Amino acid sequence: MSGRALLMWDEAVTGYDFGSEHPMDPVRLALTMGLVRAYGLDRAVDVVAAKPAGDSTLRLVHREDYVAAVRAASVQPRAADQAYGLGTVDDPAFAGMHEVSALIAGQSVGAAEAVWRGEAAHAVNFAGGLHHAMPGSASGFCIYNDASLAIARLLELGAERVAYVDVDVHHGDGVQAAFWEDPRVLTISLHEHPRTLFPQTGWPEETGAAGAGEGSAVNVALPAGTGDAGWLRAFHAVVPELIADFRPQVLVTQHGADTHFEDPLAHLAVSLDAQRAVQTACHELAHAHVDGGKWVALGGGGYAVVDVVPRSWTHLVGIAAHAEIAPESVIPSSWRDEVYARTRQSGPARMTDGRWPVGWRDWEEGYDPADRLDQAVLATRRAVFPLRGLLA
Repeated sequence: MSGRALLMWDEAVTGYDFGSEHPMDPVRLALTMGLVRAYGLDRAVDVVAAKPAGDSTLRLVHREDYVAAVRAASVQPRAADQAYGLGTVDDPAFAGMHEVSALIAGQSVGAAEAVWRGEAAHAVNFAGGLHHAMPGSASGFCIYNDASLAIARLLELGAERVAYVDVDVHHGDGVQAAFWEDPRVLTISLHEHPRTLFPQTGWPEETGAAGAGEGSAVNVALPAGTGDAGWLRAFHAVVPELIADFRPQVLVTQHGADTHFEDPLAHLAVSLDAQRAVQTACHELAHAHVDGGKWVALGGGGYAVVDVVPRSWTHLVGIAAHAEIAPESVIPSSWRDEVYARTRQSGPARMTDGRWPVGWRDWEEGYDPADRLDQAVLATRRAVFPLRGLLA
């Protein structure tokens, strides 16, 4: 297996553009790639572009009539069929929507194929992670569910155990739905509690379809306001034990940056430094529990498009490349100039929020039944762990 990591990148993914009033500004992708280049990480990875996902690949997850509806809306955006979630406030239709959505999906599928075949141990597609799209509809800024498509392709190639870990602030509902009945896929999502955030799903009691799928879905619903210590405590109280038990052949992770305290669309209070810590933990889990360290890392949400997203995902690329960027690193002035040229904003000066190293208390040290964060963790462990033969 190649020791090099892959970075999936095609400039055309920045055409995934819902318009100037939409929070998912594609400048976040351009600025991330610009920061990757400013640190020279494009020389530490193999930067490759995969072909767009074709219809046969899209149909691994999405219904044929839905793909046809996306194609039609791509040609005539004003005639988009809202019955498919297209042409809505969240998912406005735009010319070329099918093509760029299929291109993003193709990068995640290509990443999965390369890792499965041993062409690289790790692969990153930070343009991906569009985890809300359903088999028959768009949802939550997501047209095609590239994460689900990557996993479905791995299964098609012969994988028998794929673990999916989603740390976006929003529940990974589309991926959970795609594999609700499939025990070959373990989906784990840590997210803000559905009482306070879209998509209002991801309760701890959602554990997979009765029968073979039971125990294959894991949801940690975090109280609004959860910060670094609680977020990391919840992650380490749930994820490592499940991954060690499941022994996946590939680990797929989604790293939405919208858990950050500056994100305008959610209510967690996580720092860039804690995001980096979880990225590092996912990397370590891949090496510890997956043969060959097979790891596919995706982007996701994130709407603080200058201050947060580029730094978070550049850290992710560095970790996957085994070329980590020190948190205290001063950001190259060339990138800050690019930020100003593109946005007329001033970019951040360092690769940290000043909270590194981030401290947290291990679950094994005991829990407080009156603490809301501990209640959330305990609810998840009690709902899922016994189904998997583990102690809650």
